[in-house]
Amino acid sequence: MLDAIILADDPLSHVRIAGLAASERAVRVAKRVGATRVKVVDRAEARGDLVGWRDGRTCAVLVIRANQLVHTPLVAPLIEAIPTLPATGRAMAVVPENPLVEDLTTGAYAGAFVATGGATEAAVAALARGEPDDRIVVGATPILHGAIARAPIATAAERRDAHRLLYKILVKPQDNAITRYLYRPVSFPLTRLLVWTPITPNQISYLVAALVAIGCWLTANDSMNLALLGTGVVLAASYIDCCDGEVARVKLLSSRFGAWIDTVVDELSSVGYMAAIGWHCHLHFGPQWFGNPPFDPWTVAIAISIPVYLWGIYCIYYNIIVAVGSANSQDYVGRFEVAPGREPTTVRLVPAAPKAIAIKRELPPWVEWLATYAPYIVRRDFIAWGTVVLAALHLTSVSFAGLVIGGVMTFVVLTIDHVRLRSLRRSIVRRGQMIEAP
Repeated sequence: MLDAIILADDPLSHVRIAGLAASERAVRVAKRVGATRVKVVDRAEARGDLVGWRDGRTCAVLVIRANQLVHTPLVAPLIEAIPTLPATGRAMAVVPENPLVEDLTTGAYAGAFVATGGATEAAVAALARGEPDDRIVVGATPILHGAIARAPIATAAERRDAHRLLYKILVKPQDNAITRYLYRPVSFPLTRLLVWTPITPNQISYLVAALVAIGCWLTANDSMNLALLGTGVVLAASYIDCCDGEVARVKLLSSRFGAWIDTVVDELSSVGYMAAIGWHCHLHFGPQWFGNPPFDPWTVAIAISIPVYLWGIYCIYYNIIVAVGSANSQDYVGRFEVAPGREPTTVRLVPAAPKAIAIKRELPPWVEWLATYAPYIVRRDFIAWGTVVLAALHLTSVSFAGLVIGGVMTFVVLTIDHVRLRSLRRSIVRRGQMIEAP
């Protein structure tokens, strides 16, 4: 268990950064690192209420000063350090070398500390007497805070810098070049508007699902113009889809449930659009496009592709739930290795280290370019733009063929990965070992 005290008796605690007051952001940071009870001290005279607040609890106490922008990396290292502290220990967040914000010197107290064991009651009592937190932490173990951890917000210039610092968390390491340079430049400004509204990330996901449904309904029509319009709506939904995760990260609203909603909407969108564009081809081109065979190849392709897509979704979900411990399909791992677990009879699955391929001679530039950018062709964000371009050129048949072929190829790859993962897990069990949960 962990208790948290938010020192919000400074007027700056009411300053809003990216839609959240500094005090509310501090509360969410505390809950994000595991605080089960949070006490907000919003005026100086309220400090006396801390005397009986603990009510005999003996767990550690986290204290955050809310007169600044704070983010999770400010306090996460403190929580990680609790098991290593002495019985009456205290640890304080301090500024590392080369911080992103340089208003404090290296090693200076950064506005958060944790007390454990016998030190908790002394720290809470000192706060109740009105002692400043920077005096209470004298002698505490210094712990370097992480990146994008804190920023001053006293002046307009500092608040602008705080906004810029906070928005740096929106760049995801999983983003490919298409997402980074084609999607994020549009979704970032939209996210900056949405964070100032009460709209939640899950509501954005529901909106994306509604837009995709409308787009698929428009696409599944005989008219080429309606197919283009529907494809454009699906593309617009993919831009808005970027915003739910961005808003969640900025406003500290990320949750496994929200991640699952986003993942489910993404995967079902792929299935829905594939079926919609196939039905459009069935209505617009008809079986005569193939020379009047005894069956309709368009509907047969749809009937084959739907279970192929659904099987791929199952393989992805099994992988990220059972082996990765994630709710984000971008965390999918193709191959695993076995590593020792925490107990002698346990093991854990870790991503297999990539094996380097020795190149005997330098490749032609065009081959290197193809090897670098060809994998992007099968990405959903590239496909969304590709289908719009093909629809504008009245080549919806090419779009559908690409989706069917891509689905089958993905089916083969995912099935191989899935069989390999299942076999690995069975071999571990046969050896009498247990697999640790990810």
